[in-house]
Amino acid sequence: MKKKWYEYLWIVSATYLALGFFNILFAWLGLICFMTPLIISIAKGSKSYCNTYCGRGQLFTLLGGKLGFSRKKTPPKFLRQTWFRYSFLTFFMTMFLLMIYNTFLVFAGATLTEAVTLLWVFNLPWQWTATSLAPPGVAQFAFGFYGVMLTSTVLGLITMILFKPNSWCVYCPMGTMTQGICKLKYRKEIVERT
Repeated sequence: MKKKWYEYLWIVSATYLALGFFNILFAWLGLICFMTPLIISIAKGSKSYCNTYCGRGQLFTLLGGKLGFSRKKTPPKFLRQTWFRYSFLTFFMTMFLLMIYNTFLVFAGATLTEAVTLLWVFNLPWQWTATSLAPPGVAQFAFGFYGVMLTSTVLGLITMILFKPNSWCVYCPMGTMTQGICKLKYRKEIVERT
């Protein structure tokens, strides 16, 4: 059976991560992966991005499933619990807002920090990338956003190795957010019909 075009989106995820190593400004492309699921869930009221188009989920399926880098164990129940998923989303969004705040500070005149923060703790120096191509604030956003994307990828890889290949999808902040949007949209449509 011939594969559909969207079954190759894992290449986009892998390419995005690789491009950020060579020039941090490519991190801006990650906004496509950030905005697309939100737009789809708002417009269609579905999680079709997560279920069909998510390149990261496809990458984990390839690495953990087809290439066998997963223990294929059931993830712990707490990862699926609503309280954990929304707590993790809140934490992730707090880190995202801090990244935006740091970007604002650089736009306001603070010094550019040429480091990617991994797992919200470790600053990885990223000095081999060409940041002189853009204003410092634009570069600061790229460092911060790439840190968010790299951190979520590392967490996904860890859970992929320890559990089933798509275990990240169970508590992915974007999946939690789009699910919340779909629930709100569905409730709104029910109220409008009555």
